[in-house]
Amino acid sequence: MSHILTTIGFDADDTLWHNERYFRLTQDHFAELLADHTESDTLMGRLLAAERRNLPHYGFGIKGFTLSMIETAIEVTDGRVPASVISQILDAGRDMLSHSVDLLPHAAQTIQTLRSDYKVLVITKGDLLDQERKLAQSGLRDLFHGIEIVSAKTPEAYTRIFAQHGTGADQGLMVGNSMASDVIPMIDAGGWGVFAPHGLSWAIEHATAPEHPKFHEITNLGNLPDLIKSIITGDIHATG
Repeated sequence: MSHILTTIGFDADDTLWHNERYFRLTQDHFAELLADHTESDTLMGRLLAAERRNLPHYGFGIKGFTLSMIETAIEVTDGRVPASVISQILDAGRDMLSHSVDLLPHAAQTIQTLRSDYKVLVITKGDLLDQERKLAQSGLRDLFHGIEIVSAKTPEAYTRIFAQHGTGADQGLMVGNSMASDVIPMIDAGGWGVFAPHGLSWAIEHATAPEHPKFHEITNLGNLPDLIKSIITGDIHATG
């Protein structure tokens, strides 16, 4: 095991399996339900504002998203939203909590490749029950040396997790599709942050890529083992 890098953390949603597409489908249905009251673009802007406003109260995940849809429906109808629409929004939220778990390419193979030489962790945020369900259904759960479901991904959270499961954040790497949650706070904790972009991403997770020697970007998880080899052999300059 390399003393430069000992522990690899993986984000879950839209890094190991599809997730955002279910939110987009639900948003489309939400727009259809409120089509008589406002334009779709306006509605999505109001919904995003509600999600930002509600994050400190509800946290990340489907339940908070569902409550934000209900709040937005009440706002755009001036409190006149029919009970039948509220019922359909609740149904849509429940459907999201039972959607299938479809792995992204290279997810299982990459974890299998790395786990013999490194401690591999899954570090995810969102609804506890939903994340546990997806992990169980993914078939990946037993491949990880540690599982952390957190309320927010902060430098402090990464410092704690990589100290608990590994040899510290400075010898850890976090890979995920969110620049704001997976990359920047991990680098701020002293580790490597690897961006693996997904075709769909939530606006709240957007951030500018950092100019830092411990930041890297890959096109998919299949590129991760070679990137790690380059880091530990010094082919990529990664200090700081």
